[in-house]
Amino acid sequence: MNFLILLLLSSSFKLSICKTAEDEGVKYANKCEVCKIVAIELSSKLKETGKTHEVIETGYSLDETKKKKTKYRTSELRLLETLDNICERILQYNIHKERQDSTRFAKGMSQTFQTLHGLVNKGVKVELGMPYELWDKPSAEITNMKTQCESLIEDYENAIEQWYYNHQQSVSLEKYLCSDLVLKNDSDDCLHETLNVASQRKGETNDEL
Repeated sequence: MNFLILLLLSSSFKLSICKTAEDEGVKYANKCEVCKIVAIELSSKLKETGKTHEVIETGYSLDETKKKKTKYRTSELRLLETLDNICERILQYNIHKERQDSTRFAKGMSQTFQTLHGLVNKGVKVELGMPYELWDKPSAEITNMKTQCESLIEDYENAIEQWYYNHQQSVSLEKYLCSDLVLKNDSDDCLHETLNVASQRKGETNDEL
């Protein structure tokens, strides 16, 4: 009898440790999806800071006339400020499990959670296996993407610098960094995936009904 119990416990333990992330409904971002989001966020941050006509002075000379004047738009300072904490912006994303392609990573609340929050607001008890206050915390997919973002920035920092100083006027960061380098030997199909706005609105309408 004791042997049978031990056997059952052993089998149960083996099953539990063999479960993968996908068994739990978690599908981490692939290389293409990570690079796509990183390129979007870097380009967005550069766009935010690219409208200024500010001129900065660099150098340590006590003689003011010898200090070098540089446009902030083309300066190393702008690049460093852009790269600084860029991966923190990934935490603004949510996983939209109602979508199957790379557009599942997007800012804003997913249709699923909009519906669930709506039910809670109407007094319906919803059990997700986690406390309500954790519903809007970054998911495993998002925190994993942030980690992948940090690795990508570290591995391709020199390439990003080359693009910034020499190529940003002639080629998009997405093509230069993702298609030509990170995904050189892999598919870059996800870079061309866009959100079908009409389908999204239809889904939102159905949720409201």
